[in-house]
Amino acid sequence: MEEYVHSVTLDPDACRGCITCVKRCPTEAIRVRGGKARILKERCIDCGECIRVCPHHAKRAVTDHLADWNRFRYKIALPAPALYGQFNNLDDAEVVLEGLRAMGFDGVYEVAAAAELVSDATRLLLSQGALERPVISSACPAVLRLIRVRFPELLDNVLPLVAPVELAARIAKRQAARRLGLDPGEIGCIFISPCPAKMTAAKNPLGTGRSDIDLVVSVSEVYPALCAAMKTVPEAADQDLATAGRTGIGWGRSGGEAAATLHERYLAADGIENVIRVLEDMEDEKLRGLDFVELNACSSGCVGGVLNIENPYVAAVRLKRLGRYRPVSCNHLGDSIPPEAKWDREVDYAPVMQLDANPFRAMELLEQMGEVEERLRGLDCGSCGAPSCHALAEDVVRGYAVEDSCIYVLQEKLDAVMRSMLEQHDLNAKTKEGAAP
Repeated sequence: MEEYVHSVTLDPDACRGCITCVKRCPTEAIRVRGGKARILKERCIDCGECIRVCPHHAKRAVTDHLADWNRFRYKIALPAPALYGQFNNLDDAEVVLEGLRAMGFDGVYEVAAAAELVSDATRLLLSQGALERPVISSACPAVLRLIRVRFPELLDNVLPLVAPVELAARIAKRQAARRLGLDPGEIGCIFISPCPAKMTAAKNPLGTGRSDIDLVVSVSEVYPALCAAMKTVPEAADQDLATAGRTGIGWGRSGGEAAATLHERYLAADGIENVIRVLEDMEDEKLRGLDFVELNACSSGCVGGVLNIENPYVAAVRLKRLGRYRPVSCNHLGDSIPPEAKWDREVDYAPVMQLDANPFRAMELLEQMGEVEERLRGLDCGSCGAPSCHALAEDVVRGYAVEDSCIYVLQEKLDAVMRSMLEQHDLNAKTKEGAAP
């Protein structure tokens, strides 16, 4: 049985059972039972949408802490491109990178630099024509998990390359071990993440057997200390840390990765609801004229991650402005793709949505679901604690709920009982009248 590792968690004490998260979860992974939300771990993809929409802040992301770096002799920061968008009037990424070193990191490797290598690898694979079109980016781990549980027919379309942060960790650790003569276990690669899905991807990776990312800390945790450290960076600081160009920095906002393929026939969509619409259209073969599809679970791309601190639209504009001062691209692969950039195992379908492993039993349950759903109102109001009447019907046949969970079904039964009681009362009254002398 697969082990489920998640970053998104629930605080029951803060939850008021308002069903906001239930209605917005893209994989129907949340139910309200007994007045409290509960997360179905086998369905959760750690997109963070519930964190974004919860009005009571009952959802949060569990990440590593900077203090955990003490177990490493050499500490390498892996800043996401979205990190640059958190700072106003930033003209040079060098200030942020030097600030990370001033915080106590021994080395820095830009994820944006690895993103340019992934863009190179993507262009090589597209030019070879061996991939199923349109090719879907594999960079967003929440989207990859969404495809795995809801759109398994599209797994063959997914780009078989590791995410830029994973490639950055592998390159940074190898270079540091060779230069310093350290064992790789003594080197800690610490990703500064904009979203909880990256935490899950590091702890439970897809497409590869293991991750070289040792810690994942949130942008919001690093930000205060980094702001203070950046003020100590001298203007004449070493100008050798910023190695990414406009292409890599652009990966932090929606459309940046797709534009880097240098193909005109591409689509970029952001926001989990828009992503689902695009994937549904792909299933229906409506987008076969495209070469590449970039999908980001967060609005505006990685700058919209719930672990950031800045408005995503403001951050996206800042990234665009910062990229104007950099070359188009500073990192290139050459004529071949190194093995460390490729998946080393397939991503398989996770059948968490199927009713039963036995197809005949699954058909029986599906028929029962249809019968239950016909007895429901079809309002999808969520008052039962499930996201829709269809989901409640599924919960009923799985044994997780009863039809009376629907307030309208319950009201009809109560009305029937009340009518029966009134009729019995009237009958008893008439009987007494007839028996009176």
